[in-house]
Amino acid sequence: MDPAVFYALGAALFIAGIIIIVAAIIAASARGAAKSKVKAAGVIMIGPIPIIFGTDKKSVKEVLTLALALVIAAIIAMLVYYWLLR
Repeated sequence: MDPAVFYALGAALFIAGIIIIVAAIIAASARGAAKSKVKAAGVIMIGPIPIIFGTDKKSVKEVLTLALALVIAAIIAMLVYYWLLR
């Protein structure tokens, strides 16, 4: 495939992500900050090693579950590529 297709796909995904973030900010501000409590968690993946942070235990557990699934998928992908390129 032509590399331009991948560049266009990456740009489209980037723009879609920005649109989703802006829509979420607008929706959150329309509800009002005084009515809702914010719970957040995140993960930084450095290779197959996750660094997890969050504001409450439930959010951290959910992100931990997703991060472990991502680590397992990454390890499986690395093993498959190793076996195929051997």
